[in-house]
Amino acid sequence: MNDTLTHLDQQGNAHMVDVSEKNITKRTATAQAIVTMKPETLTKIVEGGLPKGDVIATARIAGIQAAKKTSDLIPLCHPLMLSKVSVDIAILNDTDIQILCTCALSGKTGVEMEALTGASVTALTLYDMCKAVDKGIVVKEICLLEKHGGKSGDWSKSND
Repeated sequence: MNDTLTHLDQQGNAHMVDVSEKNITKRTATAQAIVTMKPETLTKIVEGGLPKGDVIATARIAGIQAAKKTSDLIPLCHPLMLSKVSVDIAILNDTDIQILCTCALSGKTGVEMEALTGASVTALTLYDMCKAVDKGIVVKEICLLEKHGGKSGDWSKSND
C-alpha cells in the first residue's frame, strides 16, 4: 500500500494530483451510509405519510446529483465523466435504512469520493425530508465498501 499523501507536494502544499500519465481503466466504487430513525418515522417514509412527498425518490436523485458534483464540493477532486451512478436504498429493520451508492467510469482516477459523496448526500436528504417529524435521526457508518480498478487494484472493506 502506498502511504504517500498524494495531495501534498514536496513542500507540503496542497495540490491537485497530475493523472495525465495514468492509464485509462474501468473503475468502480461502492460506498454506504446508514440512517437510523424512530420506527414511526420509517413507517411514514414507507407509507408516504410525510409532507415533503416521496422521500426515497427525492433522496436517490439528490445522491446521484451529488456524485456528479463531487469535484465542486471536495477541493482537490478531479471533475469526472461518470458512466454510472446508482443509489440503492434498503430498509434493514424498523429503524435503519442502508444507502449504497455505486459509481463507475473508464478513466485515469478512481471514483471513491463520488460514491462516498453520493451516499452522504442521500443520507442528508433523508434527514432533511424527515426532520419535521424526527430531529433525532442519525447518519452513521459512511464508508467505502469496495473499489475496483486502477493502479492500486481491487479493495474491499470486508477483506481489510
